[in-house]
Amino acid sequence: MSDEELAKDLGPLAALTIGVGTMIGAGIFVLPGEAVASAGPLAAVAFVLGGGIALLTAFSASELGTAMPKSGGAYFYVNRALGPLFGSIAGWGNWIGLAFASAFYVYGFGEYIVRMGGLTFGPLDLYVISLSAAQLIGIGAALLFITVNYVGAKETGTLQNVIVMVLVGILTVFTAFGVMNADLSTLRPIVPPEDGFTPLLPVTGLIFVSYLGFVQITSVAEEIKDPGRNLPRAVIGSVVLVTAIYALVLIAVLAAVETELVANNDTAVVDVASTLIGPIGAGALLLGGLLATASSANASILASSRINFAMGRNKLVSPDLNAIHPRFGTPYRSIAVTGGFIIFFLLIGDIRTLSTAGSVLHLIIYGLLNVALIVMREAEPEGYDPDYRVPFYPFTPILGAILSFALIAFIDPRVIALSGLFVVVAALWYLFYARDKTEAQGVLSEYILNRADEMPEPAVTAATSVKPDGGTYRVMVPLANPDHETDLITLASTLAKQKGGTVVATHIVQVPDQTPLEKGADHVAKLDSESDALLEQARRDAETFGVDIETRTILSHRSFDEVFDAARTNDADLVVMGWGPHAHGRAEQRMDELTGDLPCDFLVLKNRGFDASRILVPTAGGPDSELGATVAGLLADEYDSDVTLLYVRDDDESTADAEAFLEEWATDHDLADATVQIEAGDPGTAIGRAAREQTMVVVGATERGLLTRLVGESLIDDVAETVDCSVLLAQRSHDRSLRERLFG
Repeated sequence: MSDEELAKDLGPLAALTIGVGTMIGAGIFVLPGEAVASAGPLAAVAFVLGGGIALLTAFSASELGTAMPKSGGAYFYVNRALGPLFGSIAGWGNWIGLAFASAFYVYGFGEYIVRMGGLTFGPLDLYVISLSAAQLIGIGAALLFITVNYVGAKETGTLQNVIVMVLVGILTVFTAFGVMNADLSTLRPIVPPEDGFTPLLPVTGLIFVSYLGFVQITSVAEEIKDPGRNLPRAVIGSVVLVTAIYALVLIAVLAAVETELVANNDTAVVDVASTLIGPIGAGALLLGGLLATASSANASILASSRINFAMGRNKLVSPDLNAIHPRFGTPYRSIAVTGGFIIFFLLIGDIRTLSTAGSVLHLIIYGLLNVALIVMREAEPEGYDPDYRVPFYPFTPILGAILSFALIAFIDPRVIALSGLFVVVAALWYLFYARDKTEAQGVLSEYILNRADEMPEPAVTAATSVKPDGGTYRVMVPLANPDHETDLITLASTLAKQKGGTVVATHIVQVPDQTPLEKGADHVAKLDSESDALLEQARRDAETFGVDIETRTILSHRSFDEVFDAARTNDADLVVMGWGPHAHGRAEQRMDELTGDLPCDFLVLKNRGFDASRILVPTAGGPDSELGATVAGLLADEYDSDVTLLYVRDDDESTADAEAFLEEWATDHDLADATVQIEAGDPGTAIGRAAREQTMVVVGATERGLLTRLVGESLIDDVAETVDCSVLLAQRSHDRSLRERLFG
């Protein structure tokens, strides 16, 4: 499902009108009254400033869109550049922000229907909700536009063309009448003498909801014909065109009538048209408001459903939302879910909350989008080759990010808090739902983790802590001794094959403490000339099993300790390593055991020749022997092994009780067909005796505490030294308190 493509139905005019149609709505038909009341003629400057801030982000969106013309727009770019945590924030923010905006637009549509028809019905009380006539009409309009989008993008683009052409024609005639009746003296003073420029930024924050449409063009980039040429024209052109329309209309209005007629008037343009043109003008502007809100709602629903679709493809929401309608070729489930959000917001929100909530969420996204452009430029990932490049880089995206985030401070604090809550929910959604499902990490995370030795430790820790851990099962193999490389790779490849995973072969080259790592990188061949040959042999061995393999050479001042950092950096699910002098019944060294938990599961092989034909699994029921059982089962599936489960009972435990325990344990761990063997006496002796006819012993790591082992013998070390076959130590990653580490 995730590789299905959307049909390329949208031409350049349809793409342009998606942006223009989304933006020309409340910005010019509702907000001038409040803007003029706060700033007088300076409100026109606020509209121009808002357009300028939007234009900075439009440049970044155009470059990212031509490099990655994929459905999802700003969400897709943020997710690809900054990773799925920020992708979740951008996706939910964009999706919910557009749903808020769509609810606002259809609410406005209802207001214009009520004004045009002189309707007086309502409110309708539904339990704790009271619905006005405008809300009821808005719900009907929402259902209409959702249906239009359900049918297909071509129909949507055609509708946008008609609406926007009529709308621009009405505004052009209205502006012409304003210019003919203009008196420039009414514009003075442009800057209010009482407050000066103080209201400028708050008013810009208020009216920025008028500029939500341009990035939404990139949300349908996958459906635009020739996106390398048409997408920048549509994105940048829509911002420039709409800014010019806003400025000209507002200047014409303020020059033609007294400021008092406009201030605090939600239908100012209608009343001005009535004064300048008469009833025909008022009717035309009422029709214009109706078309503007309809156009905005239609285009917003189109874009928001595609964001939902793109998030499903990345598994940030259920991939079931990816389903393409067999007849219409649209993501019909995404459209339906988006429509549900829109109607819900219509039922619970007032018109001002709906508009400003959409504005704040989009300013967050615009800031992140500019940061994403910087990351892509600096990291230069493979395949990033845009047809359009941002002018005056890096100043343009830096300024765009700063101004986008800064404008949020000038919006209603309650709306900021509401939007902040959505951001927190989106982050928690990723961490607790999507993280173990999504696979691809962002360019920023890859850039940091691939240069972990050069990066500040906090940056590496942060990148590691939020990496996605879903997708492919990863088995890391630290290699040091060429004599044991083949058996370690064989074991790792077998497990990766059974899990449908990937082998990550790493060669840790120890650099003397006196040599800086960056200098060691310049002379890696001199430091260890066997590295390339060792990893190439590992690649050949792994490929015989048909599994994917990645190879890494890691420079470190440490050798053994670096294994644990490399496991975190490479997102390993399992580490397979050789048995060295550090082994004392556990995978980690004693100091590591005291200070931290394992980053993943570990297998440590005491190699006496890899032969998995007859496997012994001693168990007393601990978590580490559970891992041993899993490994034995995977080996048995690959090699048709004979598996024997061994339980050494206590003197006061009956044979029947021991057999009942072991048979139940075998069933619980998918080893019901294994041979069950009960022994009594000293566990080390019993394991040694049972291992005589076996080719491999898979034993769980000791759960005895460090202090206990320091004063006594280690059972596992004794077993590893006395048996003739290979021994595989299995240790599960789980939390242990300091008391458990010391005393067991």
